[in-house]
Amino acid sequence: MAKREPEVIGQDSAACCAPLSTAPLDEAQAADLAKIFKALGDPVRLCLMSMIASRSEGGEVCVCELTPAFDLSQPAISHHLKLLRQAGLLDRERRGTWVYYRVLPGVLDRLAAFLTAPREPSAARAGGVA
Repeated sequence: MAKREPEVIGQDSAACCAPLSTAPLDEAQAADLAKIFKALGDPVRLCLMSMIASRSEGGEVCVCELTPAFDLSQPAISHHLKLLRQAGLLDRERRGTWVYYRVLPGVLDRLAAFLTAPREPSAARAGGVA
């Protein structure tokens, strides 16, 4: 009986070896992004980031609005917010006894740019010359 190569369904051999369209991360970029993703890797911190980022451009959220949304103590929430600040995601401002948090400008755009797959020019997809 002759041996048959296994058939891989849904894979195009040309797509396998397409050249990289953007440069890979260097060591410093990878370390910076790893710190950010590590901070976002906790469900509580991810929810906190989402709550703060959902405010309109430049919007702030008082810690007094964040704490009741979780079944955690205020010190635990403050710890999570501190880790998000240390990762370079948030800024804060103290006003009296309350602290207000906001997403640092450009942070979400930077993450979105990293997570967005590069797109091929439409002419190349259609088989034309760019």
